[in-house]
Amino acid sequence: MVAMSTSPDVFTERYRAIAARDVRFDGQFFTAVRTTGIYCRPSCPARTPRAENVTFYLTSAAAHDAGYRACKRCLPDAAPGTPAWDLRGDLAGRAMRLVADGVVDREGVTGLATRLGYTPRHLHRVLVAELGAGPLALARAQRAQTARALLTSTDLAVADVAFAAGFGSIRQLNDTVRDVFATTPTALRARRRPPADGPRHHANASAGPVDGSAPAARTGAGADDGGQVRLDLVLPVREPFDLADVVAYLAARAVDGVESADPAVPRYARTLDLPHGPGAVEVTAGGPGRVVLHLELGALGDVATAVARVRRLLDLDADPVAVDTALADDPVLTGLLAARPGLRVPGTTDPHELVVRAVVGQQISVAAARTHLSRLAAATGVPYASGVPGLSRLFPTAAQVAAGGAPHLALPARQRDTVTRVARALADGDLAVDVGADTATLRAALEALPGIGPWTSGYVALRVLGDPDVWLTGDVALRAGARTLDLPDSPRALAERAAAWAPWRSYAARHLWHAAAGARSATVPRRTS
Repeated sequence: MVAMSTSPDVFTERYRAIAARDVRFDGQFFTAVRTTGIYCRPSCPARTPRAENVTFYLTSAAAHDAGYRACKRCLPDAAPGTPAWDLRGDLAGRAMRLVADGVVDREGVTGLATRLGYTPRHLHRVLVAELGAGPLALARAQRAQTARALLTSTDLAVADVAFAAGFGSIRQLNDTVRDVFATTPTALRARRRPPADGPRHHANASAGPVDGSAPAARTGAGADDGGQVRLDLVLPVREPFDLADVVAYLAARAVDGVESADPAVPRYARTLDLPHGPGAVEVTAGGPGRVVLHLELGALGDVATAVARVRRLLDLDADPVAVDTALADDPVLTGLLAARPGLRVPGTTDPHELVVRAVVGQQISVAAARTHLSRLAAATGVPYASGVPGLSRLFPTAAQVAAGGAPHLALPARQRDTVTRVARALADGDLAVDVGADTATLRAALEALPGIGPWTSGYVALRVLGDPDVWLTGDVALRAGARTLDLPDSPRALAERAAAWAPWRSYAARHLWHAAAGARSATVPRRTS
């Protein structure tokens, strides 16, 4: 089995982290202890093991395959996700993003390999070499994590947990829980912590935190009369994290009926187009290191996919300390970093939707783009009956935009044609845009289409792929922010100056957007959507 690294320097760094029980490293690697046969998160409160008994792994799947079981004390699978899948643009990183989205469960290893442009055999070989586990083991580890969360924090029947986590049968669930946690589903459930106001009893569907702590209270959680499943979940997040800032960014771009946002609460909600049908999510603060989700789903099988997409939307798996530490090397950014520590770069829950939004908004202001997109959604989006206030429809699919979207966009004819052409390419599969795309390949494919330039392709890479190192050369707001910092504001000179901020230029851009808008105002850059 392949461990995380054999480098003495890396081993020493990781061993110091577990000796200090440093929560900043939770989810970034896993510590396996030979003498106990278990693996832990770096911050596990147990006694620090002797160095000669320790092996580090990049994924829980690698630890599973090496014969270790998850620690019942620190719950390593409940840690925030690793930021490496955004930072890494290689095959392993791209594959992990697709695995998290549930591609292996829906399309199998062959489908995953096809999306990535490799044979299943080559993909398996690369993942084992890089991560210590193949695609099936990685997908199985994710199912185990989802199952543990639902068992320890919800009242779902075991059969429903199996389905929600992506298992084909209760027997598969039983076998996996036994292999990973050395217990049974019912015994695992018996260890859960009851909520402060007493146990909840919902016959069909209710859920608490995916991190295994007490369920978030919500009146009426369960299955509604229309068959929707409603779940309350709490997601772990690395601190510092400013949810209000993320909500402000999304609120400025919120499409009427599709999204609803209030930075003052903070609260953000939107409808979702999921593999098994439409749904919705509402996000609120859940205290330090947590955000609360209220999910409406048409099928339990969409739980893991919905959570993965919301994590990407909110950039929950970023490593804010690493980003801020690197950017702090430039004195020009020091004040911005101090004002907004841990700034995030919001992603998207739907890559195709984001491409349409980017193309519609590429030559106009945020406010104007929001108006056009709201009109487009009202005319072509499918109505959706939601129990979440402010939500009433789905954003139109690429096929719907291509078929009838142009008449509802009060844009120049050339730009309407571009929107229709891009939407048709997405709908027909001629333009492949998903979280597993290679940045350079995706940008080249977009720019090969008439009417699409580097700014738009960069913005798509920023929000769809979570690329941490995108610089939008020529962006009006970036140039305005640069002027407030006495930096050169010509596109070429500013791009050359921004090279010093690699590989975190996406995050530096958000700071400059804030500088342009004012120290305490929401991010409102031009030419974004």
